[in-house]
Amino acid sequence: MNWQSVRAIYRKEMMRFFRTLTQSIASPVISTTLYFVVFGAALGNRIQSVEGIDYGAFIVPGLMMLTVLQQSVANASFGIYFPKFSGTIYELLVAPTGWAEVVLGFVGAAATKAIFVALLILATSFFFVDMHVAHPIWMMAFLILSAIGFSLLGFIIGLWAKNFEQLQIIPMMVITPLVFLGGAFYSASMLPPFWEGVAKLNPVLYLISGFRWAFFGLADVPVGVSLVAVAIMIGLCMALIRWIFYTGWRLRE
Repeated sequence: MNWQSVRAIYRKEMMRFFRTLTQSIASPVISTTLYFVVFGAALGNRIQSVEGIDYGAFIVPGLMMLTVLQQSVANASFGIYFPKFSGTIYELLVAPTGWAEVVLGFVGAAATKAIFVALLILATSFFFVDMHVAHPIWMMAFLILSAIGFSLLGFIIGLWAKNFEQLQIIPMMVITPLVFLGGAFYSASMLPPFWEGVAKLNPVLYLISGFRWAFFGLADVPVGVSLVAVAIMIGLCMALIRWIFYTGWRLRE
């Protein structure tokens, strides 16, 4: 493992993040505030609590997971797409750097950014709701694993995309709807039996459910199943990325 290459890629990606630090901080804080105003205040008057949890506090894990998934995919996809767009990706392909080092550098930076923003949202939420994290270690574990999993997915999207339109279409048309339909702002147990079964076909539900359990001890699906779902996602993404680098698909076009 060439750790010097990993460090160089990671530092380059993090420097790009810190150059726009004000925007990176202001945007999630403002968005979180708006979500609390709209969902916490407007819907909170109609939905006082969910399974004994104040609705304002109940949506915090969903807000964090929504941000993690969006930030992870966006940062990782743009991080690897831009070298393809500018042609500098060939420097990575001919350098003494394996596919694992490239993935660790780009995905590690994307996951770090997403985790930082998610923790910022958590800190912001304490100004609006009174909340206690029941299992902080498991909360961080689910947060890190989810960030890694969707950063890997974003990395694949960046390799697949041929233009900026394709770079945006999957996050906008697939991932964001899956998050909203995956119980980010409600519990699957609130749905009729048929639609609850349909909701459990959504893989994002397992991530949000496990993450919410870390906060309140409540889950729509068993926590072990959530962990297995994240592990399978990470494994499949790693296998696909390895295949892409070994075959050169979309890398040498």
